Amino acid sequence: MPDVLLTVGTRKGLFIGRRHDGRWEFDDPHFPAQAVYSVAIDTRSDTPRLLVGGDSAHWGPSVFHSDDLGRTWTEPPAPAVTFPQDTGASLERVWQLHPAPAHSPGVVYAGTEPAALFRSEDGGASFSLVRPLWEHPSRSAWVPGGGGEAVHTVVTDARDPDAVTVAVSTAGVFRSRDGGASWAPSNHGVAAPFLPEPHPEFGQCVHKIAQDAGDPDRLYLQNHWGVYRSDDAGGSWKDIGGPLPSDFGFAAAAHPHRPGTAYVFPITADSDRVPAERRCRVYRTTDAGASWEPLQRGLPEGDHYGTVLRDALCTDDADPAGVYFGNRNGELYASADDGDSWQLLAEHLPDVLCVRAAVV
Repeated sequence: MPDVLLTVGTRKGLFIGRRHDGRWEFDDPHFPAQAVYSVAIDTRSDTPRLLVGGDSAHWGPSVFHSDDLGRTWTEPPAPAVTFPQDTGASLERVWQLHPAPAHSPGVVYAGTEPAALFRSEDGGASFSLVRPLWEHPSRSAWVPGGGGEAVHTVVTDARDPDAVTVAVSTAGVFRSRDGGASWAPSNHGVAAPFLPEPHPEFGQCVHKIAQDAGDPDRLYLQNHWGVYRSDDAGGSWKDIGGPLPSDFGFAAAAHPHRPGTAYVFPITADSDRVPAERRCRVYRTTDAGASWEPLQRGLPEGDHYGTVLRDALCTDDADPAGVYFGNRNGELYASADDGDSWQLLAEHLPDVLCVRAAVV
């Protein structure tokens, strides 16, 4: 088994685990009393950089980084993410930290609440507002979702540094093909069943997007009701949630190497946010959504109520892949065999908000 670094953001701090020689060890929590909504592991250089979006009830939100796997942390002297004064906005939370592919060394994107995209060119030490998305003509009609109004997902393309896709709650999917200079809504086929017009140009409550390993133009989308696939980089979407016990949920992740393979964690309903059929099960497709299978060996067998949030399911870059998820019960599970079997790594943690893992 390769060595793996696993980062777990919770309502009360960051937990870091390391797998070495097949055994897991966890540090004492970092950033105690801070809610950690976003983590990134930037592996583009020889020394991975950890990026953390923390949220202190006293000091407010900030972005920290570490170049020694969490032994020490740096907080920039000036806030890394801040809204220009003329916007009249202030940062509430950093929901997403996303290092760009290798073609753009140093570039890191941050998705925030209020719903905005920020771009860094120094590895996440400082960010600037991507104004064309902030000033999009449709913005005045965006409506906050139950968790607020936020850019919570960023997808980039290893072939094209100018291609960026974001998901906004609750405005839907927006794409740029010119490095962020312009943006267009890309929600054709995605439903908004909570609106009078169920198929608007924008206004969908997209919960998460994951990119296929074999084809960067293939995307998987978990919606507020509905699981979808796009084969044209988000230009259009097809419903693939029919075989699932529920097509409501928050999380979606893709296998790092196997084309057509993705994972979701179905939730009963927006009005009953517990695992579908009260069973703790990850569902996997290996044929791009034509069929789904439950993965449950090693997971709790009885009634279960642990909800998995949008960034609390992930894969690492091993082969076979490690798959990880945490829930609002404070349980953390891991699979070292593509999801075929699971083990409990930790329990009684604070609410798990985000999980990220990488081979180191």
